[in-house]
Amino acid sequence: MTVQIATIQEPLSREDEIDLREVLGTLRDHKWRIAFITLVFIALSIAYVVLAAPIYQATSIVQVEQKVPSLPGLSALTQTLGAADSQSTTESALITSRMVVGAAVDKLNLKIEAEPKRFPLIGNLIARRFASRNPGKLASPMFGMSRYDWGGTQLELFQLDVPDALLDKPLRMTAGESGIYVLQDADDNVLLIGKVGQSSQNHGVTAQVKTLVANPGTDFRVVRHRDLTVINKLQKAITTSELGKDSGIIQLTYNNTNAALAAGFLQQIGELYVRQDIDRNSAEAASSLKFVKEQLPNVRRDLERATAALNAYQNHAHSVDVSMQTQSLLDQSVKIEANIQQLQLQQADMQRQFTPEHPAYKSLVQQIGQLQGQKGAIDKKVNALPDTQQELLRLNRDVQVNNDTYTGLLNQAQQLDIARAGTVGNVRIIDRSAVDVTNPVWPKKILVIFGGTLFGVFVALVYVFMREALNRGIEDPAVIERIGLPVYATIPVSVRERSLQGKRAKGDRKQHMLVMDAPKDLATEALRSLRTSLHFARLEAKNNVLMISGASPDVGKTFVAANLAALVAQSGQRVLLIDGDMRMGSLHRVVGGMANAGLSEIISGQVELAEAVRNVASIDNLHFIARGKVPPNPSELLMNARFSALINHLKSRYDLVIIDSPPILVATDASVIGHHCGTSLLVVRFGINQLRELALAKQRFEQNGVAIKGAIFNAVEKRSSGYYSYAYYELGGAAS
Repeated sequence: MTVQIATIQEPLSREDEIDLREVLGTLRDHKWRIAFITLVFIALSIAYVVLAAPIYQATSIVQVEQKVPSLPGLSALTQTLGAADSQSTTESALITSRMVVGAAVDKLNLKIEAEPKRFPLIGNLIARRFASRNPGKLASPMFGMSRYDWGGTQLELFQLDVPDALLDKPLRMTAGESGIYVLQDADDNVLLIGKVGQSSQNHGVTAQVKTLVANPGTDFRVVRHRDLTVINKLQKAITTSELGKDSGIIQLTYNNTNAALAAGFLQQIGELYVRQDIDRNSAEAASSLKFVKEQLPNVRRDLERATAALNAYQNHAHSVDVSMQTQSLLDQSVKIEANIQQLQLQQADMQRQFTPEHPAYKSLVQQIGQLQGQKGAIDKKVNALPDTQQELLRLNRDVQVNNDTYTGLLNQAQQLDIARAGTVGNVRIIDRSAVDVTNPVWPKKILVIFGGTLFGVFVALVYVFMREALNRGIEDPAVIERIGLPVYATIPVSVRERSLQGKRAKGDRKQHMLVMDAPKDLATEALRSLRTSLHFARLEAKNNVLMISGASPDVGKTFVAANLAALVAQSGQRVLLIDGDMRMGSLHRVVGGMANAGLSEIISGQVELAEAVRNVASIDNLHFIARGKVPPNPSELLMNARFSALINHLKSRYDLVIIDSPPILVATDASVIGHHCGTSLLVVRFGINQLRELALAKQRFEQNGVAIKGAIFNAVEKRSSGYYSYAYYELGGAAS
């Protein structure tokens, strides 16, 4: 007894704490449910791996070389500004631009989507396997279902033009005999009938099928997409990544279930990107060449003027050479002036491409300003020379600067003319598009199955713990005792009783009682302990009438009442079992027989008591009154004086009268019956009845003046820890 009290009090002291043993116990208690859910997810993962269409990845690598400047000296300026850092980013945007992707869409005719209709779930798998094992062959229809593709079907449309109302709308094309096909809309309206290789037009739809290999009757899903819709979708599908910082090497990837389409599309992207780069460079070179050719006459004219001025001055001043000091200043001045003119040419070229606020343009202006400052310092030194040397230096400088500029422009014109006529840009394809058909990127079998297993375990754990949290049915008898109801017995769940319930549902009018069918069952032993407890509990009762009730339906009160009555009768006492639930009573299915000629007929005077009382087969001293026909007013019948007189008459004839009453929270019948009973017990179902529900039932009885003596904890399930394990041990000891 001491052990039992300690076990009951243990949850009270730790009710607000998380008990790790309780958590582990919950996992052990629901291990089969967790395992089942996990296996379901594993099976779904395997099914997905087998049925899902493999996705292949096409890869290609291009190299973007640093662009050759169109004018001398621009390369150093570009490097100074760090333009090379953003070159790869710019080129990546160009690769996925509408200009490049749109050209690939037009070349491969990707605006038209055509796919055969296949059997749900397994159709794709069957078609893929047939095509891989029988290349170039057409599968025969399976099970006579010719509308589906079973492998080897081909459809290639050269042209499909539809009205705007049918853009992005699925159409159905059905293959016929001898290359004939029928195109219908979603409402089965025939749009046109055509033949392979011929252009057909009707209802604003123009179609030309290039290839059609299919069994007659095979359906195809055909969609003419909007150009921009396809381009935007493909732009998102192409991924670009630079291999190494500032390397200029860009990797392109594209995924598709069709390996050939993936490789072909990415190859087109690479080739079109290279082509547009060559065209762009050629156009830029042509533009720069035009500018250089426009400047050449001006520079040549300036050179001729400077040369003539120098010759004239030398003849006039009879001076041919300059001094060493003057020559040094001349060399410095020529170098600076040449740089200034070169930068001014670049400035004129930049004005055609950039605004004055562009960083490259600002840097160029800053460099020109620095050179102008250096030129001013040289000019100060020149002003200190004699007048003859000053003039001679100026004229020599003009000649040399214009000569260098003219020579540079001639060289640049030749380079630009070559670049304009060339077919090589600053982009080249290193690795052509390729697909590894033996290794699809998705699904990854191990990853999917492993992930599905983990997800299944997660879902199972969430389900178990959420179920425990939301369905807070009473699972500890100590909880019942907290509201003032002593627990007279804990009856473990019985597998045999569940099988008997299935037999009762058939309504075969036979007896199905656990105490008779399985006298050694643990639940039977628990009912024997209840019989002993009731013997002492009824010593202070006002009469020998016992009511078995419950808070809600399906808690097992009928099971307890019938089997307890049988056990008490087996001990030698005369027992009468009454089905007081005139609404849905089912005691007759437990003890055997029919429900008619019972309590409702006795109270209404339709049947005599002697006719209604029946002997229970195989159990001496046990008699039974069924519920009778379902009356329209059960509560009024129970409140009739005849019912009170009946109970008073019966309790004197029997040692114990047990009444199975309706649930108190469903009908008030139980409170009426309880007034005539000396002892009233409440059956509580393990994991079903909640504490609030039980407290409300007790309150309902007390409000009607019926005192509940105690509770019977029914259908207790075995747990890995806590009181329930002890309850099993106690009952097992009794059984032995």
